[in-house]
Formats: sequence, structure tokens, C-alpha cells
Amino acid sequence: MAGMLLLGSRRYSSWSLRGWLAVRLAGLDVTEEVIALKGGGRTTEIHVRSPNRMVPYLQHDGADVWESLAICEYCAEIAPALWPEARIVRAHARSISAQMHAGFRPIRQNCSMDVERVPAPLPEISEELAADVALLSRTLKDALLRSGQPTTFLFGDRMTVADCMYAPIAIRIHTFELAVDPIVKIWVRTMLDQPLMREWYALAEAEPAEWRLLY
Repeated sequence: MAGMLLLGSRRYSSWSLRGWLAVRLAGLDVTEEVIALKGGGRTTEIHVRSPNRMVPYLQHDGADVWESLAICEYCAEIAPALWPEARIVRAHARSISAQMHAGFRPIRQNCSMDVERVPAPLPEISEELAADVALLSRTLKDALLRSGQPTTFLFGDRMTVADCMYAPIAIRIHTFELAVDPIVKIWVRTMLDQPLMREWYALAEAEPAEWRLLY
């Protein structure tokens, strides 16, 4: 029996994107349900469906899983390749994934995800935001250069949970033309050209136009 993955509007829901990528990479058999997000926490349809009143929310094989990072960890139990094989590298990947889950608040507050937004820099960047972008750039560059040479994805030649967690950040870097290291910019282009990311963009574009008036 197929499971269920509850998502918010793909145009805006960065956390939904993270969980969706992990579920797709793990090959879970789920039915996707998308609820139009409303601004100001008014999406009551999600409140009555999800244990934490947020998206994404996964039901699979008897398990109820919420919070994007928990969904990623669940998927990695089924598809272990979602984490690097080496223990020390895996620890690095887990650390920056948790860092994304809990941190980079200035970026998330000032550079909201909108996959249909025309790329353009912010008119001004506060010191706090500039410092957060610099930290982000170092974090991603350190992962990409861990082996000594730039890797295709954050920890090698395949996507891991770390790439899932930072996928919305790739969109934000592109959309707001954030000042990151050239090596990070190459990773951003790679992520945006990845087939699942292109599929997400296409699905977002196909969502009802009236959903844009709700957010």
C-alpha cells in the first residue's frame, strides 16, 4: 500500500522540497498531496493533518514522520547511500545538515524561497545578512573541497541528505544573486539542473494560479 507525503505549495515551501527530494531519492512509494500555503500561519488544512501543524509530513509503511531532517534520516535508513559511506565524512554531512535545519535564519528571513521569482539582488544587505551569507559560503565550500578537489555535490558525485537540506538555499543563492564563492556557484548551477529539481520547478509552475493570491 502506498504511503502519503503531505507538501505545501511547491513555489514557496522550502521545507517541503527538502523532504520531497529525500523521498524521491530513496524511491519510496508514496502519493503526494499538496496544500496551498496561506500567509501568516493560516493554512488550517495542514494544521489538522500534520502532527507539528507543518509540512512536509510523511506516512510510510506504518511510520509517521514529520520535520524535514527526520524525513531525510528515515529515507536514509531505507537508502543508506543518502549519507556518505565513510564515518568521518558522514559526521561532517550530518553536522551541516543539522546546521541548516537550525541556522541561517537571516538568509531565510530576508531571502524567502519563490521558484518563480525573477533573479535580482536585494537592494541592500544588512551586516547580519552579509555575515550569514559568508558563513553559508564557507560551509558549502568546505564540503565541496573536503576531498581536496571540488566535488559535483556536497560530499561526492551523488546527492546526499546534505544536498537535500541545502537545495532551497541553492534556489535562494540564484534568486537573490548572493555573493558566494565561485565553487559554490558551480554547485548551485549543478543543483538547479538536477532532474528532480527541474521536476519540482515544473510542478510548481503547474500549480493553480489562484494559489499565488493566498500566500
